Amino acid sequence: MTIAAAFQPHEILAARLLAELNAQTSDGAHDLSHTLRVWRNAARIAIDEGNSDLELLVAAVILHDCVAVEKNSPLRSQASHLAASRAVEICAPLGFSGTRLDGLAHAIAAHSFSAGIQAETLEARILQDADRLDAIGAIGIARCFYVAGRLGTALYDPNDPTARNRAPNDEAFALEHFDAKLFKLAELFQTASGAALASARVSRMQIFYAEFVAEINGEA
Repeated sequence: MTIAAAFQPHEILAARLLAELNAQTSDGAHDLSHTLRVWRNAARIAIDEGNSDLELLVAAVILHDCVAVEKNSPLRSQASHLAASRAVEICAPLGFSGTRLDGLAHAIAAHSFSAGIQAETLEARILQDADRLDAIGAIGIARCFYVAGRLGTALYDPNDPTARNRAPNDEAFALEHFDAKLFKLAELFQTASGAALASARVSRMQIFYAEFVAEINGEA
């Protein structure tokens, strides 16, 4: 079974788009495995929401991270815009109309938390939710600490592990990414099915966070 087969009934389109990705990326938080997880999330949400353009959604999922920008790059807030522009370049020769190219670009640009763009179409809402689901829960915990390792970030501040006396600083301490971003994501889901899935994943993170802090304090 090929990777493209996971995108049935649009596996032919998926194969062409996957060929455009950098298969040698060193970022394990935004690699092909991430793309497949986002697609599974998106496909699940799309079934519940109905009436979405699945072909456009396939393209948006596969290409949403097609321009790689590190988390600590000054261009980070522009990453989804850069990916949207590149996606349009890739899909224009494949028969996507001007209106659908606009929809593709919007979905990709709006998926990013740091971009701060309101999702205005169903496909944009689905992609945004599907991508954010992969940032929370058990996978989200793993990705959080994986990225921290890549960036050389400390696990936590030994003087104030939970940032009780200051604003969270997730650029310096991985644990503070939970309060700075991950716990906040649960309130930002755009679809009913995405929000329900998010609630369960946030509960897993809350359990992990509490146990992590307990072990820091020698309580567990």
